[in-house]
Amino acid sequence: MSKGTHDYASDSRNADIKISINGELIARDEARVSVFDSGFVLGDGIWEGLRLHDGGLPFLDQHLDRLFEGARALDLDIGMDRAQLTERILDTLRANNMHSDVHIRLMVTRGVKATPHQDPRFVIGGATIVIVPEYKQPLPATLDQGVRLFTVHVRRGRPDVQDPKLNSHSKLNCVTACIQATKAGYDEALMLDPHGFVATCNSTHFFIVRRGEVWTSTGDYCLGGITRANVIRLCRKHDIPIYEKNFSLTDVYGAEEAFVTGTFAGVVPVSEIDGRLMGGGRRGAMVERLQRHYVDLVKSETHAGARL
Repeated sequence: MSKGTHDYASDSRNADIKISINGELIARDEARVSVFDSGFVLGDGIWEGLRLHDGGLPFLDQHLDRLFEGARALDLDIGMDRAQLTERILDTLRANNMHSDVHIRLMVTRGVKATPHQDPRFVIGGATIVIVPEYKQPLPATLDQGVRLFTVHVRRGRPDVQDPKLNSHSKLNCVTACIQATKAGYDEALMLDPHGFVATCNSTHFFIVRRGEVWTSTGDYCLGGITRANVIRLCRKHDIPIYEKNFSLTDVYGAEEAFVTGTFAGVVPVSEIDGRLMGGGRRGAMVERLQRHYVDLVKSETHAGARL
């Protein structure tokens, strides 16, 4: 079974990577954080997934915007400014002699606690900052043949319960959604909002194509996706009608095409939803067009932002 959009081919170079933990570079098999760390104890932290492409970090500013906004919302002091954090990411990549085709997981927790309790006042010391760079590329078959989605009963929550716009370590609702989808024999979960409209997937953002128009959810119950926002921008730039709106599973089942977006794989076609083939089970013309535009955007952003 596919592991969804995040499936990848194993790379032997990853066995020898150095991981940055609070600025110290540690071999992969020796990298550790405390059992008293806020992230381990309660999932109290935020994270970002980044790509290293051709010596550059495309969309880094957008990712750092989201990271620092999340930290402010959680009243979490990262202890570094954007420039310092960027330099630490670049130093980690240089130490690993990495130049391209790398996925980076940047994780920030509130830090080590004096005792395993939820109250942030029990934290002793500063934030824990972990940077894990790995050689990872999406599988060509994923980009060509796509993924299969299953609509789960687990809903995206309201912001007064746990705001889905926070890219926090607390992802249990997404995990349980993913479990239900994979137990049903599918790759990823399609999730509804509290009103029954289509919201997003457990780890990616969801779009449909109907009569030449691209639809995605209002975004009210979704993480503020970087790739999602870039695809919306690409549609507007290239005169593709794009709508952020409420729509139901009936609209989904009647769509000509569907696709998902995410930092790791970019734009990925959806071949099947709840047993219904999308576009005959093949990648459609609109998805292929948006994949080309997105590749071009990544190339331009790679040379415009932070570089090794």
